[in-house]
Amino acid sequence: MREVEEIYTWWFDSLSIILRYFLLAGLAYIVFYKLKFEKFSRMKIQKKFPPLKVIRKEILYSVLTLIIYCCVSWAVFYWQEMGITKVYLDIDEHGYGYFIVSIIAMVVVHDTYFYWTHRLIHYPKLFSKIHKVHHYFDNPSPWSAFSFHPFEAMISIGIIPIIVFFIPCHPFAIFTFLSYMTLINIMGHLGFETFSIRFRKSTLGQWHNTSTYHNIHHQKSKYNYGLYFTFWDRIMGTYRKNI
Repeated sequence: MREVEEIYTWWFDSLSIILRYFLLAGLAYIVFYKLKFEKFSRMKIQKKFPPLKVIRKEILYSVLTLIIYCCVSWAVFYWQEMGITKVYLDIDEHGYGYFIVSIIAMVVVHDTYFYWTHRLIHYPKLFSKIHKVHHYFDNPSPWSAFSFHPFEAMISIGIIPIIVFFIPCHPFAIFTFLSYMTLINIMGHLGFETFSIRFRKSTLGQWHNTSTYHNIHHQKSKYNYGLYFTFWDRIMGTYRKNI
């Protein structure tokens, strides 16, 4: 338990929040937009490219979002020290099986939270004041994954208090969940479709988020509100095929 406390500090968490974005988004941008563009050009969803000034704006808004995320991280560590969260430090307290199940639970709960809060900020008055910032990037690059208005950033990170207050979770489970969330978010904004048509036509592919699925949302904002899965879009009639 002491080892976890020594490793998983607020500074470690804040640094990981920032590094995850720059490492994953930067790697995706370098590979798909620079080094291997000729190889992957056929996979580009929209043939035009966002200009450099737009990419700079994507990064600026994303950095503002990450700063807000770091502030919420500080609050979580403060609540943990007060003993009012369900965060536990000894994996053996619930076992490795539960450790894995807790990550899956976080993803499922977050998918639900994301869909409905996303629908909420598409309400016209909220869209014009808050979510319009993210939709300014109608031809997204991986740098736009967290390009939110500050109020939207606060809404999006609201999933973390829900998790730590209602789901018994180990810090490394939260870390894994957030890493997966960042990866999916960046892939959704990649601008290149990395999944084959065969996969997207498969049963699994039709229920899983892809870059095309989310790119459609940036072009036609009344469809494809989900983050990880198409479940809520399907049952609520907001699904548009990703092929």
